[in-house]
Amino acid sequence: MTSTSPTRYSGLARWLHWAMAAGILAILFIGIGMVATVSDLHLTLVAIHRPLGALLLALWVVRLVTRVVRGAPPPADLPGWQRGAAHASHLALYALMGLQPLVGWAMLSAGGYPVTMLGGWALPPLMHADVVAFAFLRGAHTWLAYAFLAVVLLHVAAALFHWWVRRDRVFASMAP
Repeated sequence: MTSTSPTRYSGLARWLHWAMAAGILAILFIGIGMVATVSDLHLTLVAIHRPLGALLLALWVVRLVTRVVRGAPPPADLPGWQRGAAHASHLALYALMGLQPLVGWAMLSAGGYPVTMLGGWALPPLMHADVVAFAFLRGAHTWLAYAFLAVVLLHVAAALFHWWVRRDRVFASMAP
């Protein structure tokens, strides 16, 4: 790890964490708003949701590379079950950060819808239009969103537990 303190994540890793946290919370709530409205607001939310998902996917790639190259601080002195739970939750978060936007992109491709970015250019489709695949991927995208929100809430609860109850260095390792 190249940060100045071996007990903290690198500055880039911390920036990516907090930027993606804000983006993930935003996109989850925008997604909820999209399915809860049929007004003109729906189109605005869609126009934000799609490019934000693509941006988060790109940041996820940078985050993975950063994690591999710069590593992570050594684990805190935790009971084995907490270390295992932390490892499993981080694997789930990383998997969902990549899988959720890829499933969304594939869903839109299967529906024949472009993922239009700012400036009007569109990402290439991941698959050909297929109504059956679209229906399956739409359901998967929804259920992955529920799972993602649940894992994010567990992650926040664990961070607060480390900050307020254990008062160990876990929260400080990722604090801005």
